[in-house]
Amino acid sequence: MHVPRAAANALAIAVVCLTVGSAGTAAQAAAGPAVQVSRAGLEPALVAGRGAPVGFQEQQAVSAATDGTRLALSTAPYTLAAEATGRTAVSLAPGQYVEFTLPAAANAITVRYSIPDAPGGGGLTAPLDVAVNGHHRATMTLTSQYSWLYNEYPFSNDPAAGPLHPDWWTTECSCVPSATSPAPSFPTPFRAGHFYDEQRLMLDHSYQAGDRIRLAVPAGGVTTTVDVLDSQLVAPPAFDPLAADVLAFGADPTGRRDSADAIDRAIAFAHRTGLKVYLPPGTYQVNRHILVDDVTVEGAGSWYTVVKGHQVDLATPAPDGSVHTGVGFYGKDASAGGSHHVHLSGFAIEGDVRERIDTDQVNGIGGALNDSTVEGLYIHHTKVGMWLDGPIHDLRITGNQIADQIADGINFHTGVTDSTISGNFVRNTGDDGIALWSEKGEDARDTVDHNTVQTPVLANGIALYGGTDDTVSANLVADPIREGSGIQVGSRFGAQPFTGHLWITDNTTVRAGTFELNWKIGLGAIWFYALEQDINADVEVVGDSFLDNTYNAIMLVTDFPVKDKYAITDVHFKDITVDGAGTSVLSARSAGSATFQNVRARNVGAVGIDNCGAFDFTPAGSEFSVTDLGGNTGGGTTGPWLAPWELPNTITCEDRPAVVVPPAPAPW
Repeated sequence: MHVPRAAANALAIAVVCLTVGSAGTAAQAAAGPAVQVSRAGLEPALVAGRGAPVGFQEQQAVSAATDGTRLALSTAPYTLAAEATGRTAVSLAPGQYVEFTLPAAANAITVRYSIPDAPGGGGLTAPLDVAVNGHHRATMTLTSQYSWLYNEYPFSNDPAAGPLHPDWWTTECSCVPSATSPAPSFPTPFRAGHFYDEQRLMLDHSYQAGDRIRLAVPAGGVTTTVDVLDSQLVAPPAFDPLAADVLAFGADPTGRRDSADAIDRAIAFAHRTGLKVYLPPGTYQVNRHILVDDVTVEGAGSWYTVVKGHQVDLATPAPDGSVHTGVGFYGKDASAGGSHHVHLSGFAIEGDVRERIDTDQVNGIGGALNDSTVEGLYIHHTKVGMWLDGPIHDLRITGNQIADQIADGINFHTGVTDSTISGNFVRNTGDDGIALWSEKGEDARDTVDHNTVQTPVLANGIALYGGTDDTVSANLVADPIREGSGIQVGSRFGAQPFTGHLWITDNTTVRAGTFELNWKIGLGAIWFYALEQDINADVEVVGDSFLDNTYNAIMLVTDFPVKDKYAITDVHFKDITVDGAGTSVLSARSAGSATFQNVRARNVGAVGIDNCGAFDFTPAGSEFSVTDLGGNTGGGTTGPWLAPWELPNTITCEDRPAVVVPPAPAPW
């Protein structure tokens, strides 16, 4: 979730380059490295038990054989490297290739890639050849029509446009452009980002471990950056002979004719007969919402059944402010009681959203779904994968893949209770990967468990904005880019207060602790932000691992204009691992308090506790106090991260400490 703030809504480029790029040598290209499988760009053992149990094997292009150029490792926003898995990828010019050795049997691949935008915006298409064991098998047609956004929120498809909001404070000039004379100029394209997309390909048959898949840019192609190859063995299509088959109601599996009305007829028949609705293998064109209530809709599997549509202009805006519609499965509005007993599974939703209009209801799944399940979907190119407006109760979202969204991956918005988001894989969102937003009513007793969120281009991997007795557990979050970090607990966006308990347990963040481009400071991999009210619920952060933090592992911060009004208290850290921090373990930029027990840290680049408190710098010390409950060990360049002289509230404030790049994480 991201909403602009008038005082600070601009971005600046902060560069942390870690290595230099290199072209693949002839020896590397000929022999190739050993087969390397990663999870979020790390050795899988380092993140065992965390994240979604995905059915594919991730392989980074930088670990494969190639005659292309390996991009320099970088966390700098607006760069191809920063938005890649592990902050690096391989660039291929026409005639170059990258070749992966399969680690296990596979009959399907997903390629995450970037190709250039069209000169005037709007994207282009380009070929990528796929060969297996030296034999050409397919040519993928890549596109940049759903990537390459520019400018300030809510962003633009125009690479030539200047700032959308000249009346906002703009970091690049440290000014408000409309109030500055002479008027500043800004190079274009201005703030290019959201570079990557992904494409799936079913191979002609199954291949075995050790077989070689080569991706090559043919002559006449364009420079193509390859991030990762995901390979998997997809099961045969599922079939339900007892369900209401949409083909019997006139649906077109070729995708040439619109099938929305036929699907509606199948759902109506299922209501009368108590049957399920079945979508057999095929591509079904749907250009509007499919309304679902008290029905089960199942496909043959997300690789076989695809529901695909165009974004459609509305003749007049809808009552909710939408100016477009598009493909999506929606429950009834909460004001009408919502939908109940809806079960969706086993199909893909392919949208056509290329711009961010926050009032548009062009999400993959929407509305209000109670006592319902959403399982095994693949959602691609919609605005938000799943945006649920409450009140809602007892919704289970499990085992889905959501990729390449303009905004959030999954958002529980307003009064979603007793619900679960579990086992989902979310990659390349344009806003929070997963969010619980208690805007008008509390999200309560919800669980976010064993999900993987990678490369959210804006905002956070997982964000909680208010709520009661919620749990975030065993998730894996990697490579957030800007204006956010791995996990956020925030009193902002008009959210209800945090009350009761909040459990953040057994999660792992990787390469988080990013640079905040408005404030020009480093964030924590987990950060607590008091903007609109105190954060004073009982918060338990237990068993979490914060790996390869660009800046801090942990941050508690209050916005400067309200630094003497709000505080963050009653936060407890226990059994925490910090493996690498460019600056500190803890950055305290708020009044308040926290306890620490059994927190081990190594490769810490600055003082362990950077305690600025509320920046009043009184003789009594910082307004933020730290309690040592024992068992806190390790440190870095300045000695133990939690030393007696820092307690309870010694002012150690360094506003922008120098970054010491940590080594890569390793087994402890």
